[in-house]
Amino acid sequence: MAGPAPAQGRIHVVGAGLAGLACAVQLARLGRKVSLYEASPQAGGRCRSYFDETLGRVIDNGNHIFLSGNWETIAYLAEIDAEEQVIRAKDARLPFLDLESGEAWRIGPSRLPLPFWLLDRSSRVPGESLLAHFRLSRLAWAKTGDTVAECLGGESAMTRRLWRPLSRAIMNAEPEEASARLLWRTLRHSWLKGARACHPMLAKDSLSATFVDPALDLLKRRNVRILFGHRLSDIVIRNDRIRDLRFGDATIELANADILILAVPPNSAAALLPQISPPLDSRPIVNAHIRLPEIAGSAARRLPGGGRFLGLVGGTADWIFLRGSVASLTRSAATELVDLDRDTLAQLFWSDAARVLDLPSGSPPPVRIVKERRATFAQTPQSLSARSGTKTPCQNLFLAGDWLDTGWPATIEGAITSGRAAAWAAANANR
Repeated sequence: MAGPAPAQGRIHVVGAGLAGLACAVQLARLGRKVSLYEASPQAGGRCRSYFDETLGRVIDNGNHIFLSGNWETIAYLAEIDAEEQVIRAKDARLPFLDLESGEAWRIGPSRLPLPFWLLDRSSRVPGESLLAHFRLSRLAWAKTGDTVAECLGGESAMTRRLWRPLSRAIMNAEPEEASARLLWRTLRHSWLKGARACHPMLAKDSLSATFVDPALDLLKRRNVRILFGHRLSDIVIRNDRIRDLRFGDATIELANADILILAVPPNSAAALLPQISPPLDSRPIVNAHIRLPEIAGSAARRLPGGGRFLGLVGGTADWIFLRGSVASLTRSAATELVDLDRDTLAQLFWSDAARVLDLPSGSPPPVRIVKERRATFAQTPQSLSARSGTKTPCQNLFLAGDWLDTGWPATIEGAITSGRAAAWAAANANR
């Protein structure tokens, strides 16, 4: 005769960024009792939106693209009923503009998988040979300690127009320090699968309207406790189990069947759990949101090529996004920019936007500068060795976050993958 089913306790998820939200959503759909805690007044972490008084518009904290082949992200959006909040680009190729020469091109797969789409000149960097593009295959044989630059070569036209933009966009790191093996893993799940996996996907109205608000609505319908302004200050461990959670003056005692999932950034995880050694070195991202000058008539501003985003080479920004009257520009791996004053940054980013949109490049219109000093952990070969899995030595403690060893860089897909993995691990922990 089978014994009684193991008790199902409450699962406490600390951190309501994308990893924590994806975790809580999965657990709620499994019928588990869940409490979700967030230190700040809002959910979403680095993937959120807010109304900016300077611009008089809702803006995203930063700019994010995911791909049609990011299956965990697609599944999460389906679970929270937010598929209609996403715009899928018709062309799987990424558009670029060289601000110095004015030359434009698209790079990426057609309907055929790599390497066959490289035979199409319209899918390659102009002026560069087929052989130069095939250098990308060197990443497949990269050693653990190899960087992108060590595999693909130093400064060249291809580095300037492709290797560096790819490295910054995917890894938030320059090719001289970015892990070649991690970049290859990402390309293997996108470019090598052809166009079906590579269509850029963007939030239609805002990041919060796409990734956050629908998730919170689902969690409320599933009776999940959501507590904002609750910063976890201490974790009490006895006999290899989490026993107490301390939020300021309040203490929550965990029952024997209760579980903690810690979905916080690596520096916060290290402060709460000195016994773990997450990757603490980080890299910044700087964003500029610009309210564009009004134009007469009903015609809306458009980027060259007519899309909603455009990769930039030869300027300050890596990417420009256009949503209504707001142009948002992003610079990843922004170590040399992050300490500049906001007026200087506003002028630099406005100069890029004005050139792209054919506007006078004098004094900038209203600009909001957003500096993410610890946007991601440094995705170098050295830091990757510090990535851990979701399980810990404590029987009732699991981890989530884009800094874990998900097989992905610190991206939307990486964060959601970690949260869903932690949910499954916790749901099966007491069986």
